[in-house]
Amino acid sequence: MEIMDAHLREDARSLTAWYRENKRPLPWRDTGNPYHVWISEIMLQQTRIEAVKEKYLRFMKELPDIASLAECPEDDLMRLWEGLGYYSRARNLKKCAQLLVKDFDSRLPADYEKLLSLPGIGPYTAGAIASIAFDLPCPTVDGNVLRVISRRCGILEDVRLPSTEKAVRELLLPLYQDVQAGDLNQGLMELGETLCLPKDQPRCSECPLKEHCCAYHNDAMAQIPFRSASKRRRIEKRTLMIIRQGERFLLKKRSSIGLLAGLYEFPGLEGEHSAKEVRDILQEKGMTVASIFPLPSGIHIFSHIEWHMTAYEVNVTDPGNAFPGEETLLLDRDELQKKAIPSAFRTWIAHYTLRT
Repeated sequence: MEIMDAHLREDARSLTAWYRENKRPLPWRDTGNPYHVWISEIMLQQTRIEAVKEKYLRFMKELPDIASLAECPEDDLMRLWEGLGYYSRARNLKKCAQLLVKDFDSRLPADYEKLLSLPGIGPYTAGAIASIAFDLPCPTVDGNVLRVISRRCGILEDVRLPSTEKAVRELLLPLYQDVQAGDLNQGLMELGETLCLPKDQPRCSECPLKEHCCAYHNDAMAQIPFRSASKRRRIEKRTLMIIRQGERFLLKKRSSIGLLAGLYEFPGLEGEHSAKEVRDILQEKGMTVASIFPLPSGIHIFSHIEWHMTAYEVNVTDPGNAFPGEETLLLDRDELQKKAIPSAFRTWIAHYTLRT
C-alpha cells in the first residue's frame, strides 16, 4: 500500500491543535508521569474509558508507584483489577514492575525497544508510553487510529490484516517532525473515540480532518474501514453452584493456566444440569445438601467464548471435601470483599449484594 498525500502533515498539525482545545479531562492525562500512562493504557485495553476511571483512581490510591505495585500481594492486586477482565494483564503488570525495580531503578525507560522488551508491553502500549510520556516519535495504532486513518486516506484493505496496521504505522512516522508525538497520538485516539465513530455514527461536521477526508467526500463512512468477519464465539453451557453454609459462601480457586487462571470462583460444572443432578453430584462427592433451588441464569462473553450459565443456590450442612486436591475457601460477606471474583459472576454477586 502506497499513499502520497501532500495534506497529511497539515492535517497532523490541525489535529494536534484540535486535541489541545477539545481533549477530555481524564485522571491519567497530562500528569507527566510515565507510570500513569502505563497503567491507564493497560486498563483501557478492551475496556471503555468510563468503566476505567473509578478503577484507575482506586488503583493509584492503593499502588501510587512502581515500587508499591512490585510489592503488592497477588490477592490484593486481583481485587483491585476486578471487573477489568484479562487478569493476566494484572499479573504482567506486577512482573514488569518487579523487573523495573530490579533493572531500571524503578523507572520506565525512555526507549521504545526497551519498553517493548518488558512483560505485558506490546507495540501499542510501548508506543503510547514512549510518545505520551517521553515525546518520542512512535505510532500507536489501535482500532480507533485504524478507523481514522483508513477514512482520512481512503484505505480499503482489511484492517484486521497485520499488513494494514504496518502500512498505517509507516504512514504516521513522517508526521511527528513538527508536532508533539504524544499530542498527535492522543488526538488520533480522541478523534476515533468522540467524532470518527464506527459505521453510520460519525460526526463529520465537527471533524478537523473533513476537508481532506476521502471517506467523507465519497460518502463512504459506512464502508470504510473494511473489517472482515470475525470468527463466531464458541458457546459453552455451564452450571454454577452457589454453595452456602449459613452466611458463608464456598469459593474454589481455578487452575493456574487457562481462562481466569488462578482466580476464585463459585464452583461450576460443564454442561446444563438439573437441580436433582446437581444434588446427586455433590452428595456423591460427600457434601451434605440441605436444600437446592434455582437462581437467575446469566451469560458472560469473553473474546472467543460465551458462557451460558444455569445457576443454583445449594445450602449445605457440611461442605465436606467435595473438591479434593483443589483450594477452596468458605467465606462470609466481609471476607468476600477482599477476594477478587471475576465479573463473569456479577449476576450472582449482585443477587447476594456481595460487593459494597
